[in-house]
Amino acid sequence: MSKDGTNLEYRKLGFKCGIECHQQLETHKLFCRCPSLVNDPNKADIFFERRLHISSGELGFKDIAALHEIRKEKTFFYEACSASSCLVELDDEPPHQVNMHALKTALEIALLLNAKPIHAIQFMRKTVLDGSNVSGFQRTALIATNGSIETSKGSVGIQTICLEEEAAKKIKEEADSVTYRLDRLGVPLVEIATDSSIKDPEHAKEVSSILGMILRSTGKVKRGLGTIRQDINLSIQNKSRVELKGFQDLRAIPKVIETEIQRQLTLKEINPEVRKVNPDFSTTFLRPMPGSARMYPETDIPAIKIDKHFLNGIKLPELLAEKAIRLEKNFNISSNLAIELAEYEDYFKLLVERFKNVKPSLIAVSIVEVPKEIKTRFNYDVSNNEIEELLDHLDKNKITKEAMMKILEDKAKGKKADINSYKPIDDNTIKKEIEIVVRENKNLSPNAIMGIVMSKYKGKIDGKKAMALIKGFLNS
Repeated sequence: MSKDGTNLEYRKLGFKCGIECHQQLETHKLFCRCPSLVNDPNKADIFFERRLHISSGELGFKDIAALHEIRKEKTFFYEACSASSCLVELDDEPPHQVNMHALKTALEIALLLNAKPIHAIQFMRKTVLDGSNVSGFQRTALIATNGSIETSKGSVGIQTICLEEEAAKKIKEEADSVTYRLDRLGVPLVEIATDSSIKDPEHAKEVSSILGMILRSTGKVKRGLGTIRQDINLSIQNKSRVELKGFQDLRAIPKVIETEIQRQLTLKEINPEVRKVNPDFSTTFLRPMPGSARMYPETDIPAIKIDKHFLNGIKLPELLAEKAIRLEKNFNISSNLAIELAEYEDYFKLLVERFKNVKPSLIAVSIVEVPKEIKTRFNYDVSNNEIEELLDHLDKNKITKEAMMKILEDKAKGKKADINSYKPIDDNTIKKEIEIVVRENKNLSPNAIMGIVMSKYKGKIDGKKAMALIKGFLNS
């Protein structure tokens, strides 16, 4: 290992890596007023089909990736809800005026990334013939260039920030056809592309994490599965560049990169290509790497001039990383918890002020960690009202903190939680119980005694207080 922690083996391999981060914005669609529901719960009431044809790009050439798709000769079936899609999504009407809220959010992100906005924004048509865009192209615009972020392994350049349309969602594929749903089509999407200065797989994960933090700092991006995606571009010495598509879990990034490098080392020749990331971290061929022939100007949307007056109207938010440092210092909570809590800072402070008899660290855990654990274990979504109700019981000493999970577990299982059954046991009762356990089990360790006591009074005693009483009794 070198002094900065970089894996020297990746340097020897001539490893080059960059990231493309795609983030949906929390606003209506980019070229119409339809809501960005992404997954519209309504039943589809619009159905149609299309066959797409290839055309030459601005320079007269046909894109290699588009040719690959068109040779599959597939029919594309589309379904949509009239509540979330209109004639723009159906490609039966030209695009409306660009969503200015989305444009300003994209510029806000660009400024947070230290990038330089361009003077005139011109939307382009990017040829896409896999059926995910009804029109056969995706509208995209370059917003800013030449940005940078700081990481533990030095500065990483941000080459471009673009604003574009999200694609339709594939719901079924057969040998000769693909079916798409249009809820997601047209949702504003920011694409951030780094340079190739990422040093190793763990560095790629760190860069992705920092980009995600900056995006969430705006408070204007969508959250949840599928709302942010990462693509990895990488190459090693004497090999062509490969793009790996489809990361949603940042934890998978190092393993996928390592697996792909191992694959490339076994091959004599690597073609420039796009590959799909599989659940087992392997990759499979999707299509050839697209070229410049896929882009040509969008004539239905006039260029948008960006001047100093326009940019001065954009107020930059405080980064979540800066909020986390303040929360960690002011409320004595762990750095990892503070990072997650930063997005809920205002809500957290309101609860701290409201529930003065509950430690801020416990309130933080209740907001951040408790809902995630209940969701993972029982697939139950805990509401803010439920958390506040439990904190109110804690504040009034009606329950212990240990009871919170048990009460929520009961709710997740459809049981009615009786708060009175979780009333805390008084110290004298606990002391008597400890005395009985010790007398009957003289050779038990404090932890073993703790286990017996907590099992009998599950959810009714404070674990920390119980252990202090046990140690005090044993040392007396």
